[in-house]
Amino acid sequence: MTKFRKLNRPTGHRMSMLRTMVSQLVKHERIETTVAKAKEIRRLADNMVQLGKEGSLFAARRAAAFVRGDDVIHKLFTELAYRYKAGGYTRLLRTRIRVGDAAPMAYIEFIDRENELRQSKPPTPQPPQRPSLDPWTRSRLSRQFAPPKEEKSSESDI
Repeated sequence: MTKFRKLNRPTGHRMSMLRTMVSQLVKHERIETTVAKAKEIRRLADNMVQLGKEGSLFAARRAAAFVRGDDVIHKLFTELAYRYKAGGYTRLLRTRIRVGDAAPMAYIEFIDRENELRQSKPPTPQPPQRPSLDPWTRSRLSRQFAPPKEEKSSESDI
């Protein structure tokens, strides 16, 4: 298993909390939590959506071993797998400072869903592709458009 933040909790409690929070994120598609927890949830939730996109029996068993609830697994392998064709499934939006302990809070949500807090950015337009030139043609073109070279005079100016 990869390195996670410890979040000031014992391992069993931490993993149980992360499993519950990922399940709630999949179920509700947006939750509010602290920034540190949201960063960890984002890693795990993206892995669960990846498993949903795979769609194999092995992927379903791996997802079922982590998330809680049959409705969550069903949503992962049907709705979310259909919605996300490329990467970048979650978004983290910092919201406020919690009053009790001054912890920075954030919303973590799935992108491209109804009632999202911020709309997704449209993809950046790509510049038109230039045809690739072979080295011989490229060298001829560079000589053709290069500024003329100045000739040195043999007489020195006084």
